[in-house]
Amino acid sequence: MKTFEQQLEKMKTAPGFIAALDQSGGSTPKALGLYGVTEDAWSDDDEMFAVVHEMRSRIMTSPAFTGDRILGAILFENTMDRDVDSQSTASYLWDVKNVAPFLKVDKGLADEEHGVQMMNPMPDLATLLGKAKIAGIFGTKMRSVIKQANPAGIDAIVKQQFDIGRQIVAAGFVPIIEPEIDIHCPDKAEAEAILHTHIMDQLNALNPDELVMLKLTLPEKGNLYADCVAHPNVVRVVALSGGYSREEANSRLSQNNGMIASFSRALSEGLQAQQSDEEFNAMLDSSIAAICEASAS
Repeated sequence: MKTFEQQLEKMKTAPGFIAALDQSGGSTPKALGLYGVTEDAWSDDDEMFAVVHEMRSRIMTSPAFTGDRILGAILFENTMDRDVDSQSTASYLWDVKNVAPFLKVDKGLADEEHGVQMMNPMPDLATLLGKAKIAGIFGTKMRSVIKQANPAGIDAIVKQQFDIGRQIVAAGFVPIIEPEIDIHCPDKAEAEAILHTHIMDQLNALNPDELVMLKLTLPEKGNLYADCVAHPNVVRVVALSGGYSREEANSRLSQNNGMIASFSRALSEGLQAQQSDEEFNAMLDSSIAAICEASAS
């Protein structure tokens, strides 16, 4: 069986969750700060990305981080371009850890309009996907954000996500479509109901061979996205932690059958640069076990 088919089968059927290791420029200093590394540890972006790669490498090479519990890992382009343990990051993830590699492809968020932040244009998407294909990437991820229950804004976000998603499918990848709803949205449940309707409309318009994944904010109403989970075009529905603590995120996730985690900050919560390897690995193992348990509901 070819690698892509093996990864697709794992993504469809195996227990576990997806690790989000894709903090990029703007969110990197905050992620490093939570890890106990302050901004005086680097003098420019190159040095900052080297420092965050050390953190990600420590997570990926930990004995707690294996394909038994982790289905995939989402990478920032800079991480894809680097090595882990003397081989390319994507190759290390699949060949050593049995974890399918994903690539964050969006170029950040536009200014808020109609209660949402659309994705910035991606003029170099085809070039990036070509590079990802050579690197052995399985899927992609792209994020936009909903701030208000504005039907026009949500409709525009979902259309943009699926339009680009179809291009990514045509290039031979499985896209993770992520129209995040801000957990501080004042009418979050209403926004979720509108989003659900638009997602189902787009899913029902896909061709049978167009497979996608969805990454969604944990909803106020349990099992709101059950029909997305069951949809034949959906490989998996994953949940973002969105600023919830790991405990809160796991509690909400356990109320949504068939959804699994794709946590970033909640995964690395409690990890510190100053910890010994024994302490670090024990904390990561505990986090992974808790997230796995919530994902198994």
